[in-house]
Amino acid sequence: MKTNGASALSDELFRRISAGDSAALEILYEQTHEALYGFALSVLKNAHDAEDAVHDCFIAVRNNADSYRSFGKPLAWLFTITRNLCLQQLRRKSKYTDFPEENKEEYLPDNKTLNPEDKAVLSACMSELSDSERQIVVLHAVSELKHREIAGILDIPLSTVLSKYHRAIKRLRKTLQ
Repeated sequence: MKTNGASALSDELFRRISAGDSAALEILYEQTHEALYGFALSVLKNAHDAEDAVHDCFIAVRNNADSYRSFGKPLAWLFTITRNLCLQQLRRKSKYTDFPEENKEEYLPDNKTLNPEDKAVLSACMSELSDSERQIVVLHAVSELKHREIAGILDIPLSTVLSKYHRAIKRLRKTLQ
């Protein structure tokens, strides 16, 4: 994400979107699409399906911005929409596929400071994680969400998020050594 988490998003942006302001929707897209795509890809494991989920998320935001209620967590609302759309896609397909080799790096942040070798190492490390561990790490490290927010988005207990996150970090450290 190009901004510092949800702090750059404001209720005013959603009010403008609900009033039909396409520039506000574009601002929201620019601030959040990378994080939403990374999350969707970690759930769906398919680049095209993840793109569709993010696209559908922004359509849903445009159509339902007036139903947004501020709890100080607009990014969590977007992740919840994306998660629900991903689950709908999975139900429609009613099957799970392996993480395609060509897509492994696509959920990594677009960080200009990482050289290709670093990205390859990071991708290899992330492939050692389970799907749920990878989702939690992406949401926390890349999207800068708090563990409590992740628990709400993934609809799992906070203790589960914390244990999976710590287990994943431990596994990543071991893999790097």
